[in-house]
Amino acid sequence: MKVIASNKKARFDFDILEEIEAGIILTGAEVKSLRQARVSFKSSYALIMEDKVVLKYLHISPYKFADNKSYDETRERLLLLNKKEIVKLENKLNTAGLTLVPLSLYFKKGLVKVNLGLVRGRKSHDKRAVLKERTQNLEAKKALKYY
Repeated sequence: MKVIASNKKARFDFDILEEIEAGIILTGAEVKSLRQARVSFKSSYALIMEDKVVLKYLHISPYKFADNKSYDETRERLLLLNKKEIVKLENKLNTAGLTLVPLSLYFKKGLVKVNLGLVRGRKSHDKRAVLKERTQNLEAKKALKYY
């Protein structure tokens, strides 16, 4: 499994309740651009529209050697999930405050996969608490290492 890119900001801004792996429908030039890791997760999220999961605002830069005159970098991309998985996700998303956010993109057996996270937003004081906890854990590991 070769990771193309991961959404570090999402792991900081949200509490991840569940992770789901999904396929994604792309063009050939987009796949070649992903092989060069030319992707940005900024403000991207997923929605369920008419029994289909759609990834919005995922920015994939145009491939340099492709004929991309009418290429839209942030077009909506369909995600490939089973009907049962979509219904299950839709039921969970109906609860207040939950969102689907892409956490990472990776190649698995030559196919591009998206790791989606069912997330709940964190407050700013929660973010500070997480940072404090991480630094304490890091200091404890260092202390144990030099003990």
